[in-house]
Amino acid sequence: MSEGAIGERVRVSELWIYPVKGLRGIRLETADLEPWGLRDDRRFMIVDANDRFLTQREEPRLAMISATLSDGKLLLQSAASQQPAIEVARPTAGATHRVSVVIWRDMVSAVQVSPEADRWLSAVVGRACRLVYMDRPEQARPVDAAFGRAEDRVSFADGFPLLVTNRASQLALAAMPGCADVTMQRFRPNVVVEGPAAWAEDHWRMLTGAGIGLRIVKPCARCVVTTIDQETAVKSPEAEPLRSMATFRRDGSGKVIFGQNAIPDGTGRLSVGDVFVVGS
Repeated sequence: MSEGAIGERVRVSELWIYPVKGLRGIRLETADLEPWGLRDDRRFMIVDANDRFLTQREEPRLAMISATLSDGKLLLQSAASQQPAIEVARPTAGATHRVSVVIWRDMVSAVQVSPEADRWLSAVVGRACRLVYMDRPEQARPVDAAFGRAEDRVSFADGFPLLVTNRASQLALAAMPGCADVTMQRFRPNVVVEGPAAWAEDHWRMLTGAGIGLRIVKPCARCVVTTIDQETAVKSPEAEPLRSMATFRRDGSGKVIFGQNAIPDGTGRLSVGDVFVVGS
């Protein structure tokens, strides 16, 4: 069967959410899929003093902060700071302490979580910042109209509800000189699949399984975050894997690509072990 052929079967091997955009992820065995992505994925976001989104692109040390959700509370811990962990309540729908924040070209109404969270993050990051939350589904942003439908929405993820990656592609990349330490977490996926050959995902248009369809709409353009070790927050001095990918993973506009952006058709539950079928 040719790479990316219709009817090819792929297996979900990992599921990840990132409760706070830019911070460490949480690996799950099951996850509820909502129209704008996996539940609790990137509903919180850090903004700077100008209320513009802040990520590892500007502050690699964010990789050292973990965020976990439990019983309606968010626990923040830093592996590289003397600041004790802090737990804050998740804002409820309709909270009144609102702020307009900027993510890429979008301005979004969000809830300011708490002054305590702002002080903690500012101390850990070393610059003034605050934590905000997208409390209402209707505030989810429209996806790029060139690649989605009018009703398609995304939370605080960069552009699309899901990022799907192929384990074989990451292993092929890690086998290249200078890329042995490039883990899948450098690419911050939501759904990792296994089974197909490396780079088969370039040819996918639809994945169907678990009663859900995932529209594969656009290759994911990669940035400097892929050069940051997600365990140490140290950047690769050789700019790997971007440098290696630039030799063979450029799209028509010259952008370096890895993984595929996806939009769910329908809702449901995804689990590790689910099998999806490549469709047209």
